[in-house]
Amino acid sequence: MAILTISRQYGSGGREIGRIIAEVMQYEYVDRQTIIDDMRREGLLWKDKAEYFDENYPDIWERSDWVYRGFVALNQSHFLQHAVKGNAVIMGRGGVFLLKQFPFVLRVRTIAPVEKRIELIMAREGINSENARYLIEKADSEMEKAVYLIYGKNLDDPKEYDMVFDTSQKSQDEIITILKEAIIEKDKYKTPEALQALELRALAEKIKATILSDPGFHISALDVDPKEEGLPKYGFIVQGLVHRKEDVGKIEEVVKKMAGDSPVEFRVTSRTFPRFGRLKFS
Repeated sequence: MAILTISRQYGSGGREIGRIIAEVMQYEYVDRQTIIDDMRREGLLWKDKAEYFDENYPDIWERSDWVYRGFVALNQSHFLQHAVKGNAVIMGRGGVFLLKQFPFVLRVRTIAPVEKRIELIMAREGINSENARYLIEKADSEMEKAVYLIYGKNLDDPKEYDMVFDTSQKSQDEIITILKEAIIEKDKYKTPEALQALELRALAEKIKATILSDPGFHISALDVDPKEEGLPKYGFIVQGLVHRKEDVGKIEEVVKKMAGDSPVEFRVTSRTFPRFGRLKFS
């Protein structure tokens, strides 16, 4: 069946809707804890960073550090691995943008007035209205900044979604009924070609995450993209900039091993960085 991704304002009830849909349709429910568990299997460093960056927006130094780039790449790779398995509800974490190109993915956002959200958070967390408002403002702000930093997208732009629900205007049962019908409709677009495109993207992100999460490489920038035209079909384009010349060959070995028989167009170059002054790119 089609995949459902849900973006939500904190306290709008999107999480509860996602859980019910997953239970009713026998879908995997992929949320923050799922990804933290995935990260734990990558090692203690990545489990700790997953928990840290879930609670804290990275400062200017953290954003330029290899650990943050490795965290983002691993996070995206794991989401795509769950998506490839199909029959999944993917909650938050930019899933609506990560999977935007695939026609069998239903992209949904839930919103609600702040006062309604305060009521829900007070009841759910057992806290007063002042603390509930603080949590809502903090969560909304950090989610918006994180999505813009990673995807360059406005989380509140309704054009980014197939459907936007104000949970103060429609009941939970009404929304779930609409979503079930929409998922069935989206499933018509789950063609072999679309599935193959998702598998290629997932492998591309896995290759990228493997390299960026390796502290042995000194990388300034790296992209791994599926390529279905120009190259022999179903290949990859790898391009980037590394600090050390010897890393170019090592990265190429990793890519070729993971890509298997798929052709690779390799465009990674090295650049010696001066100790002082600005680096100029031509």
